[in-house]
Amino acid sequence: MLPPSAWTRPDLRWAKGTWVRGATMEPWNVRVAGLTFECRPAAGGQVGLFPEHAGTWGWLMDAVRAATERLGRPPVVLSLFAYTGGATLACALAGAQVTHVDASRPAVAWARRNAELSGLAEAPVRWLVDDARDFVKRERRRGHWYDAVILDPPSYGHGEGAWHIDTDLIPLLEGIAALLGPRPAFAVLSAHTPGYDGERLATMLRTYLGVNASGDDLVLRARSGSVLPLGAWAHGPDRGRGSAMKRTVVKPVATRADPSPAPAARPSHPVAGPRSSVRRHAGGGPSRSPGGAPPGDGAGRRDTTGPRDEDRVPRDVSRPRDAAGPREQRGGPGVQKGGRGSAGSQRPAGRGTPGGSAGTRRPRGGRPPGGRP
Repeated sequence: MLPPSAWTRPDLRWAKGTWVRGATMEPWNVRVAGLTFECRPAAGGQVGLFPEHAGTWGWLMDAVRAATERLGRPPVVLSLFAYTGGATLACALAGAQVTHVDASRPAVAWARRNAELSGLAEAPVRWLVDDARDFVKRERRRGHWYDAVILDPPSYGHGEGAWHIDTDLIPLLEGIAALLGPRPAFAVLSAHTPGYDGERLATMLRTYLGVNASGDDLVLRARSGSVLPLGAWAHGPDRGRGSAMKRTVVKPVATRADPSPAPAARPSHPVAGPRSSVRRHAGGGPSRSPGGAPPGDGAGRRDTTGPRDEDRVPRDVSRPRDAAGPREQRGGPGVQKGGRGSAGSQRPAGRGTPGGSAGTRRPRGGRPPGGRP
């Protein structure tokens, strides 16, 4: 435990709605679970990383590897309210193909910066700025599917039609159920809202997604043994792995952000070509070639070069013009935990919203994200 004197002159201090110390300091990198993240003071009092989630990333990596073995191909994962990419990059590092959706453009740019630092810039990830509720509705109309889903919704948003967890979470889950089909490879749901404990979240996954889930607290553990609860999460299927939260150490890498970090390990099994999967913006995973098999049949590598959908598509920020990342976004919305702003945003100021209307299960023969008509 830190001595009282250590709290008198911190490098960073947030008070009364503003940074009163350290707001001008340069970004610094931290290494967590084989991934590298850039941290910096942001509007809203956050630094771009919520360490209580770090213990969940090991579970996600194990789940991706198990799904790859069972399906015979990389799983297609939908990550909603994806913020600066912790869960997205954990899945990508394990070999998944991921659609990363968040309503905050600065947050998505920051996530792409973290992908570069982690050696995953060319991983098969689609980076989308969009309202999660609208995105799920459009994916249902297109007949796209996913193998797994991760979502970390806010308590509430701001503005007309803003997200509220009490009224919007269940309709969103019903919409997601239509994208997953009857046997999702895995699902993760987390929240930081009073009253949404692990068991309540697990019950939602069991009820609306048909996933045999269990719940845990999200916590920070000090070296002294002290524990700070910071929300809850549910995860499934529960395959008897024991305690799902792994003890994860967050290690500073440097006092300043290093633009040339050592690349992280790349997936060892075949995945779809990264160029096409990153630049296509119509969905969340590889498209099925004509005559290809549906998910879960061990079909192996999948085509990602299908035509674009005619529906309105979200803004794709995988373009080179956005490669500068979050350094040019300092004046943009920051990252707040309690209330996210526009719908679908994960923690950037006024943390955002998703949504979706009540849905039905995906019919047989549905197309994967970005699939051919």
